Amino acid sequence: VTDLAWSPKDRFLASVGLDNKVIIWCGYTLDPLRRLDLHQGFVKGVCWDPVGEFLATQSDDKSVKVWRTTDWGLEATITKPFEDSPGSTFFRRLSWSPDGAHITASNAMNNNGYVFVAAVIARNEWTSDICLVGHENTVEVASYNPHIFLRDPKGDVQSANICSVVALGADDLSVSIWQTKSPRPLIVARDCFTSQIFDLSWNKEGLTLYACSADGSLGVFDFDPAELDGIVSLEEKELYLKRFGFQPPPDPFAMGVQRPQAGHHQQPGHPYGAQGYPPPVAAPPSAAAQAAAAAAMDPGPAFDKKGRKRIRPVFVGALNSALGAIPASSAPAPFGGAAPPMPSASQPVPPYGHPPAPPPSSQQAYPPYGQPAPAGGYGARPPYAANQPAPAGYPDHRYNEFDRHASSSYAPPHQPAPYGGYGDHYDADGDRAMGGYANGMGPPKRKLSEMEEESTGLNGGSARGPKARTLGGDRPRDPVGPVRELRPAVQGFGYGGHPAPSMKVKLDVPPLLSYLSVKSEEKEGDVFEAKNPEAQASEPCEVALLRNKETLFVDYPAAPVLSLVVTSTYCAAGLEGGAVNVYTMNGRRLLPTLALDSSCTFLAGSKNSLMAITASGRLHVWDVKMQKAAFTPVSLDTLITPNATITSAVVRPNGCPVITLSSGVVYSYDVDLSCFTKLSEARWAQGSDAWEGRQRDRANKAAGNRGPVASLENELPGEMQEAVNPTPYWRAALTLGHLESKLHAAEVLDSPQEYKVTLMAYARRLADEGYRAKAEELIKEMFGPMYWKAGKDETWNPTVLGWQKSDLLKDVLSTFAKSKTLAKLGQDWQDTLRRALSE
Repeated sequence: VTDLAWSPKDRFLASVGLDNKVIIWCGYTLDPLRRLDLHQGFVKGVCWDPVGEFLATQSDDKSVKVWRTTDWGLEATITKPFEDSPGSTFFRRLSWSPDGAHITASNAMNNNGYVFVAAVIARNEWTSDICLVGHENTVEVASYNPHIFLRDPKGDVQSANICSVVALGADDLSVSIWQTKSPRPLIVARDCFTSQIFDLSWNKEGLTLYACSADGSLGVFDFDPAELDGIVSLEEKELYLKRFGFQPPPDPFAMGVQRPQAGHHQQPGHPYGAQGYPPPVAAPPSAAAQAAAAAAMDPGPAFDKKGRKRIRPVFVGALNSALGAIPASSAPAPFGGAAPPMPSASQPVPPYGHPPAPPPSSQQAYPPYGQPAPAGGYGARPPYAANQPAPAGYPDHRYNEFDRHASSSYAPPHQPAPYGGYGDHYDADGDRAMGGYANGMGPPKRKLSEMEEESTGLNGGSARGPKARTLGGDRPRDPVGPVRELRPAVQGFGYGGHPAPSMKVKLDVPPLLSYLSVKSEEKEGDVFEAKNPEAQASEPCEVALLRNKETLFVDYPAAPVLSLVVTSTYCAAGLEGGAVNVYTMNGRRLLPTLALDSSCTFLAGSKNSLMAITASGRLHVWDVKMQKAAFTPVSLDTLITPNATITSAVVRPNGCPVITLSSGVVYSYDVDLSCFTKLSEARWAQGSDAWEGRQRDRANKAAGNRGPVASLENELPGEMQEAVNPTPYWRAALTLGHLESKLHAAEVLDSPQEYKVTLMAYARRLADEGYRAKAEELIKEMFGPMYWKAGKDETWNPTVLGWQKSDLLKDVLSTFAKSKTLAKLGQDWQDTLRRALSE
């Protein structure tokens, strides 16, 4: 499901998803009413007409469809502004203006696909002659303020004096807010997020806008009433919308309609009978019946050995006997049984109050995927008394909740359905779908981890069989005492001008401690610990992996442990003397013991990559999953000097080592170039406008979702300096050099989002400075050979970090085409690229 929207007054709920379908649900009972299946691609946006007359949806089939709510027929299909729209966006969220006059749809394009816009579609004509232009990447979401605004705050609420406020969120990491009376946006908020904006929503008062991003953060924009002048109350807006003259069917609950009595059967084939709306809920049961049902359903909480609350199984026979006191009319119809299938938009759809064609026979075979089920469900069994045994051929319902989970969720047509059947449905995690029980409630939801614990006996769960064992898991865990230093750190003698007793010890060897541990940053609750005895002759050294304080495994290495690392796939221990043990998460030896030339000074890991830097100054990187080295071990002699020592060393998931020196330079090893390369350095802070060091990034530290390149710069000791430029070209040269260095770093560190953001910043800087030659070099590098074909020319790759270079080039050329100095260059190459892509 990609989007949801409530209709005016919550009469209906619309949902859209990746099955290319639009489903309309009853707002009162949440029963499915209609399925609209005319889209030919993923449906990624939905919105309601504030008048209540129409529903609009937007899909990857590059169209916006408008549906009538009176008969759910198709009113219009709009495709023109979306013909060149990319299909790479996660969402295509559209929004209807509060005055009902326009739809603003995202992911539209102008100028044959080179200008990103939001299309404004006029009501009734369903044409788009107006666009909101300004974003430098795809518009992902549009959201109208729920209030109407007055052009002249002193005037009346007339069509000539009203306007609307709409917010746009785009993949250029910015949010813009427009007022329809002005050709320019009110504000543009840039650099608020580090990834694309996924959704926008206004509060009811219309003075607060919420924005959420793919970086996991939520932004809140507050406005003063003076900034959004002329706001109209929601009551006045409702009076204005009545001018459209649309009269929806009456609300049955407001009219006090009663449920049909016995003998007045619901009209077959229509979800709500001939009236065309849901029946009201019957009178509630008596207090005594409610108390009896509550006592049967809630026997009270149970607790395990650790004091955690458990769900106690309930015998359904007792539950049904208690619920027998409640009138049957108060229980909603089960989803797959008595309720008819959802009509489809491809079938003839009658207006309100007229029944559609009869549903198909319940005895037919399974329909194709995505088609509605038969009216009676599959294998639906006849009803029988709650406390009586099931008829012959049907399973007995008098068993407990735990056994019910073990039954199959579907049965073939020739077999009876399991208990609660009526066409039972289960969701992806094994929970029964809403409406599958006679009492309107599914089984209590249970976490997968709890079910695993109960089946395996871990964490004190009640197991059916003997409790599973882990190596060391059944022993009492001794408390950790004070940590003692058994041996001080060994200082490296390879550099610094001192005589070297052993040239093998160039870097400091960590101290030997009685206890050390490391927590997993990738899997919460995992702790890898080691214990070194004070007298090695009396006790062995020990390593253990704990998960939520439960021991998964324990091992006894042959030497004291100096360093540890744990990821989501393995854990490793660096031993004194140079050995490294690598384990799976259950304690199996993933690799044979690695014998290095000296003890590890640094040991780091990420995903399946493991890195070690030995005291002799050699760098090792392995892929533990593939069980091979990433490259031949290399010496760090070219990096380490008397004035530069290693301050930190980590490895990326792709196996790229990242080594930071005290001199303020970050290095990595490039296998293709067979040498170390600089990823970043503190000198860029002396004049680069693109520097993201501590001075500039202090206000954004709360975000906590920086990419690897930005994180490196944030840790460097350099500070942004405002010194006098030595030459007129000093700042421009450092900025361009810094951006080019960041492009290489993003590629090495496998950071596609940072690569795109840096590329666009680099293109804007070239356009601002007017460096035509550099810009043309960049264009040709991304365009590639004019007659390139896959498999014939391996010197050029059409993708970089998963991005198609042609898509990136579109954005770059759009930036150049809008500049003053490179406009002609950008427009010429736009034509060339368009012809190349069409061929």
